This record gives sequence, structure tokens and C-alpha cells, in this order.
Amino acid sequence: MIINRSKKLVLLSHCILNVNAKVYGLARYRGALAELISFLVDEGYGIIQLPCPEMGHWGIKRWGQVREQMDTPYFVRHCRQVFEPVLEQIIDYHCNGYHVAAIIGVDGSPSCGVNHTCSAASWGGELDNWQSTADIMGDLRMINAPGVFMELISEALRNHGLQIPMLAIDEADPADSIADIKKMLKGELQ
Repeated sequence: MIINRSKKLVLLSHCILNVNAKVYGLARYRGALAELISFLVDEGYGIIQLPCPEMGHWGIKRWGQVREQMDTPYFVRHCRQVFEPVLEQIIDYHCNGYHVAAIIGVDGSPSCGVNHTCSAASWGGELDNWQSTADIMGDLRMINAPGVFMELISEALRNHGLQIPMLAIDEADPADSIADIKKMLKGELQ
């Protein structure tokens, strides 16, 4: 019997395969991030799509939020619940000789950022309490921290003794980040 499989896997943030799950106004491509997906398929990677915790918690008509708004016991519990079945798959693959090469998130996301995420300490309350949209946006900044979901994933993997590199698409510069991901997965970068 011939078993034709690479035993190589990657996990992708949901919106890399389905941009429709993103907050309105944030889509940078029409459906899926084709350049990355075609590379992964051509290299023989199986793809596991992570659930979108934001979509599952607030739905498609949600407002854009920041890390501080998501770092609550309720959202963290939701993230744990949606990740648990994926974690079980990862453990099973690992125990059976498969290689999970990377988890690829989306930098800037308050849930799926890997290297940086959006932050605004004062966000919350009624929109009419602000003088203008510019006032609201004036507090927004990127911080060097993971998003809530990626932080939880990293912790869950550590708790099970699993080490999987976490990479990210930087939507401000997707071409460079995709090039870096390709190099990492080909073993050209350490």
C-alpha cells in the first residue's frame, strides 16, 4: 500500500483562508490570501484553519476592537473552547509522527496578532462620549505583544510540551511577510 502524504501541516488564522470573517473595512484581498495558500499547497502542506474567535463571539457585524477589549475572562474562555478541538488534533498529529511546521497569524489583530497587536487603553463606553472619530483613533497604537487568541494558543501548546513556531502575515506589508514565511518554511531562515 502506498501512502502519499507529506505529514507536514500548518495552522492558519481563519481570515487568511476567509477574509469575509474580518471586520468590515479591513479586507486587503478578495477571498483568501492566494499567494500564501498556493505556496503551501505547492510545498505539500496540509492546512488547518483556526476558528475565528471574534466571528464566533460577536458575529460579522461587530465593530473593530483592541486587545484590551478582548482580554476579558469571557472572551478568553471562548478562545479556549474554540481552540480545544484544534489542540486535540495537533496532539494527535504530533503523537503519530506528523510535523506541524508553523502557526501563521495576522499581525495587528487584537486576537490573532503574533508579534504586535492593536491597543487603546481608553476604548470603551458610548461613542457619543467622544468629540470625534479622530479623538477615538488618537489613542490607537500597535504594541509588541500577541493578540489574545495567539497568546492563549501559545500557552496551551507550552502546557502540552509542544513547540510550534508562530509566524505572521503583516497586513501593512504582506509581500515581505509572505516572503519571510516562505523562507522559514523552506528552512532558509532560522
